[in-house]
Amino acid sequence: MHLILTGATGLVGSGVLDAMIRMKDITKISILSRRPVKMAEDAKDPRINVIMHQDFNQYPKELLDQLDDATGCVWALGVSQTKVNSEDYIKITKDYTVSFANAISSRLSSNPNPNPTPFNFIFVSGAGSTFNPRFYTPFYGKIKGETELDLAAIRKSNPLFRAHTVRPNAVDPYHPEHSAILPYIPEDAPVNGRKLGSLVWLISRYMKWAHSPTESMGRLFTEMAMGRLDQTMEEDVIEKKPGIEKLEGGFMVLENSAIRRLSGLD
Repeated sequence: MHLILTGATGLVGSGVLDAMIRMKDITKISILSRRPVKMAEDAKDPRINVIMHQDFNQYPKELLDQLDDATGCVWALGVSQTKVNSEDYIKITKDYTVSFANAISSRLSSNPNPNPTPFNFIFVSGAGSTFNPRFYTPFYGKIKGETELDLAAIRKSNPLFRAHTVRPNAVDPYHPEHSAILPYIPEDAPVNGRKLGSLVWLISRYMKWAHSPTESMGRLFTEMAMGRLDQTMEEDVIEKKPGIEKLEGGFMVLENSAIRRLSGLD
């Protein structure tokens, strides 16, 4: 099985990469990245192929050819809204994601195989994202919500493109300690800051419903990209379990409570 990963140098992406490396059913891992991925280099795993790619709005044929047999992707590419202006935030969060989704969807539609394999696309969104923004909705919540709706529309138009979104909350590599990724967490990651680091610790102790440990989260997102959670998610929707919503066309929205439940934490 061939999976794609973006955002591999970030906190969520590092957790997902560790999970992909540990899963021996995955035979190839293609990482799209603007810069070298130290964790991938140190893994020395022949399954990993880091594809240096600068313009995430463009996906030429020669790049897509390298991804031709991939059956899933975890899209963890992102940036904090505090680090870029609003225009760049929209470009990185929404435009890049939708451009890739459209490229893959078009590729699936043009596949001459009468029984093509579906493609599972897992968009890493975040708690606070919404389809119905209000005046108090943070900017990131509005833009990520718009991105999710665009992905849902692509899925509805092409059932082979099986997109879902996940909305983790307090992402935490320290409680419990995710030792495999600690050397690769960016120094300026918010979770390393004194204030947020203390808040995440408090959440891990007293607000577990809002806590997202990177190891279990990375494993879940990888399994979703492999298509292993499809039936379980459908059953959760039928049983009206909290934190999961299914939009018209099959697009699933997983809040943090559903992420924890499906990860086996609750």
